[in-house]
Amino acid sequence: MFLFLLIAMVVVVTAVTLAVVGGGDHEVLPEAAREQLVDPLPATRPVGRADIEALRLPVAPRGYRMADVDEVLARLGAELAERDARIAELESTLAGAQATAVAGPDLFKNPGEEDQR
Repeated sequence: MFLFLLIAMVVVVTAVTLAVVGGGDHEVLPEAAREQLVDPLPATRPVGRADIEALRLPVAPRGYRMADVDEVLARLGAELAERDARIAELESTLAGAQATAVAGPDLFKNPGEEDQR
């Protein structure tokens, strides 16, 4: 009786293992299609807050797909660097304009008095 139960248990475990692993030529479960980045960041205009909020990165078996995350981070880094450079340019232009406006006419000079330097 014990030998019969042991053989039955081995047969059942083998059958379950083959069913799970896929013992034939065909796969029991088809390979899941990889998710792709459906709505990437716009290439024709600067990235806005709404673009970032709407962005959904595809999930892979171990988290997010590294290539998609790297692409998005590189794009955002380039956009931020471009904006920082533009802000610095505008600030220096504004500082130059303010310096010219302040140093423009001599406020202590009498009208009609020539510059005698």
